[in-house]
Amino acid sequence: MALCLGNMTELTASINDIIKEEFSLKDLRVLTSLTTALREQEYRDSVPEDVLASLMPVLNRLADEIEAGAGSGEAGAGGRQAGPLSLQMMAECFRAQRNACIQNTHNQNRLRELGCLELCVRVVGGLSQLNLDSTQAASEAALRCGLQFLGNVAVGNQLCKDHIWNLCFPDKMLALLSVTDSKAVGYASMVLHGCLDQDKLQMMAQQQGSLPLARRVIELCRTHPDLDWTILIATQHFLKSPVLVESMYACMEPLERVTLLQLVSAQLGDDCVITSGVARFLATHFQEDGAAVLSLATASADPQEALVVSSLLDVLCEMTSDHKEFMFLQDQPGLLKTTVELLHRVHQLGKTSRNVFTPTQDFSSSSSSSSPSISFKAHLVRFIGNLSHHHTHNQNLVRDLEGIPLILDNCSIDSNNPFISQWVFFTLRNLLEQNPENQEVVAALERRGPADDSALLNLGFQLEERDGSLLLKRVNKDEGND
Repeated sequence: MALCLGNMTELTASINDIIKEEFSLKDLRVLTSLTTALREQEYRDSVPEDVLASLMPVLNRLADEIEAGAGSGEAGAGGRQAGPLSLQMMAECFRAQRNACIQNTHNQNRLRELGCLELCVRVVGGLSQLNLDSTQAASEAALRCGLQFLGNVAVGNQLCKDHIWNLCFPDKMLALLSVTDSKAVGYASMVLHGCLDQDKLQMMAQQQGSLPLARRVIELCRTHPDLDWTILIATQHFLKSPVLVESMYACMEPLERVTLLQLVSAQLGDDCVITSGVARFLATHFQEDGAAVLSLATASADPQEALVVSSLLDVLCEMTSDHKEFMFLQDQPGLLKTTVELLHRVHQLGKTSRNVFTPTQDFSSSSSSSSPSISFKAHLVRFIGNLSHHHTHNQNLVRDLEGIPLILDNCSIDSNNPFISQWVFFTLRNLLEQNPENQEVVAALERRGPADDSALLNLGFQLEERDGSLLLKRVNKDEGND
């Protein structure tokens, strides 16, 4: 241990002496000794309150100097201004407090009662505004240590979590998440994640002023995907609140919406946190905004809105694939009708002029690989198949909307829609299953002539009449109809 337990009184006196004179390297060494001692559990568990309390005058003096250095950089009261040594001492004070909180609820509470949380929030706010090139590294270190202290003091301590939340939410937390130092942003994200719970999530959902903070978290998920804490905030908290998701989505720019949808998609696993309310909301927006993708047929189109629609469709396809909790979307009013009609319009656009929806077999071209049009028709067909699975009403609705010939007409190879033939077969199987009327529609198409028959064979199947019923049968394409 760097400091014997019997020297606590001497250490306290040394810290008290710091405030009486100009800062020196000796003072920094005293603080470093305390930081080192507090790494040991034995010392943390027995450190007297006056040792922790003795840091407060030092912190207050340092805070005054840091605030004097914020903004214009002019000296404040007494002509003092934060220099590298002051910033190093501030960082060391925060390190000592941070270490004191490790697995020690008693010290957490003592520091809260001493007013350390208010002072720390005040200081990190000032540090986040410093614009002094000569002290950038020192100010960043102090800011990071202050945020680490706030993170440690909140671990497992609801009183501290609530206190930090009340001090920071929402504006100060937004400012901390907006600093240029990515490591500091990561620590600020840790603090936000540590403070969030169901009650605070509800508060965010109800307060319009919290939306810039929520949007900042989503923006960080897009621009800094390596910051795990922001991903956890979004997935473990935000996505559980349909009200917050709706509020965020309404005020987001297109790329922010795409990021939010990617986060939703990533959560559609075994431990899915997405609620039915969020799923219903996304389905409604697909119905309302789906036509935006049609603008891609023009050369001057802005692809961002279309990218949102494409992302919505991708999420809805995943939701209705082997996720029983979302199969209520089969009964979402107008959802299937919108999807079939959109496939009609997209398919017709591709036929009437040469554009991104026109089928092509140029697999060597990758210039449009990032276009929202890639796989869009294939996913429309897939979504129709998902919504029709074991659902007689939807099977019949697709037939009434003349969707069956439309789907068959999309069975050709298309490099813009990889695997579309497989999705056509999947969807046709779901439409014909235990539905004689739909089977008869396909049989009638087959009887019209060799062109339609070859379309079925290109898919690798044919209809066979057996005991008065039509069966969908896989065939080898080289075998023909025999």
